[in-house]
Amino acid sequence: MEILKTEIEGVLILKPKIFGDDRGYFFESYNRKLLKELAPEIPDFVQDNQSYSTYGVVRGLHFQRPPYAQAKLLRVVSGRVLDVAVDLRHGSPTYGRYVSGELSGQNQLQFFIPEGFAHGFSVLSQEVVFQYKCSDFYNRNSEGGIIWNDPTLAIDWGLPLQDVVLSPKDRLHPTLKEYTEAMKQGRIDAI
Repeated sequence: MEILKTEIEGVLILKPKIFGDDRGYFFESYNRKLLKELAPEIPDFVQDNQSYSTYGVVRGLHFQRPPYAQAKLLRVVSGRVLDVAVDLRHGSPTYGRYVSGELSGQNQLQFFIPEGFAHGFSVLSQEVVFQYKCSDFYNRNSEGGIIWNDPTLAIDWGLPLQDVVLSPKDRLHPTLKEYTEAMKQGRIDAI
């Protein structure tokens, strides 16, 4: 496995070693011992999640506040997504910046996102099966979000605007500016 750094400290791309022949392929999608050697900052995981979505779906940008903040290890089983991580770590030199990359069943890349980030993805293929590991359990009272089309972030989700499909909840998240102001005023806790 190869560990690649991104332009934001702590966000990593994991490139597995794939063994393929005329029958298909094999690779280890997760090996805790190897990850501890290559990237000791990656925590242990306590929950695995899987989602299915169709073309145009945008999920995010989601996060959980402490004490239930989550690091995530994300991958696509089949299909293609644009995966996005936004730095919301209080005091970080890259606060409010994002990094993105394409994950697919073809490239088998994985995205590691540490605690303190909002996460989202857009579905670029007709269908996608998306899996991710979390370092803490889901807690409804600690969840939060940033609006997917925040003008400050200006994320290019790789989709025509008319094709975007959102949940009702994802339409209501605050902008990054509103979130930052609420945090500064102490109305919400920093992540």
